[in-house]
Amino acid sequence: MEQSKEQRVHHVFEKIYKNYDQMNSVISFQQHIAWRKDTMKRMDVQEGSSALDLCCGTADWTIALAEKVGPKGKVIGLDFSKNMLKIGQEKVDKLKLNQVELIHGNAMDLPFEDNSFDYVTIGFGLRNVPDYMTVLKEMQRVVKPGGKVVCLETSQPTMIGFRQLYFFYFRFIMPVFGKLFAKSFKEYSWLQESARDFPGMKELTKMFQEAGLTDIEVKPYTLGVAAMHLGYKRNG
Repeated sequence: MEQSKEQRVHHVFEKIYKNYDQMNSVISFQQHIAWRKDTMKRMDVQEGSSALDLCCGTADWTIALAEKVGPKGKVIGLDFSKNMLKIGQEKVDKLKLNQVELIHGNAMDLPFEDNSFDYVTIGFGLRNVPDYMTVLKEMQRVVKPGGKVVCLETSQPTMIGFRQLYFFYFRFIMPVFGKLFAKSFKEYSWLQESARDFPGMKELTKMFQEAGLTDIEVKPYTLGVAAMHLGYKRNG
């Protein structure tokens, strides 16, 4: 019986959780750290504010948000892989970040009231959900009016030559890295599929608009291999 996308993704992350952080650094040549840092700068997270980090994985972005909101703020990290959350919780405990709560949940059906957070983020997780639009609408629903919804994700380079090289890397080289470093060829083959099928920057901008977000800012990184999309919820 063929697995649904949700089941496949769940299996992948439950299996690769121990090597996930190391593999992120290998796959992106550590660029993902710089991309997130620049995204955080553009978000201008205020002390004492509240944030929700979806598909938080091992909680790296959750922790970065927690450091910005400070002890008077509140950050919730949500993920559907208990194994990934376990690694994240170890990091949070080590740093004694009492303003962080990690919860097991589904990004397509958020257990929060409307207008609950100042910031809602998703980092390299939107491509893995069964329905991108459902998640974007949920993000828009739970963010406060005037609040920011931010997605940092792999994208589709448009430069001829580089685009072909990028897809070759994702299709053939990345799964080999997965086998070498994480003994997970099959799982990393799936991740390249999800990146290949993900919408390009213009398409994702339209989806942000359809989800009811406005004043969308887009920032491509490393010739478009990744991109940040930031949108605001209308006041009133």
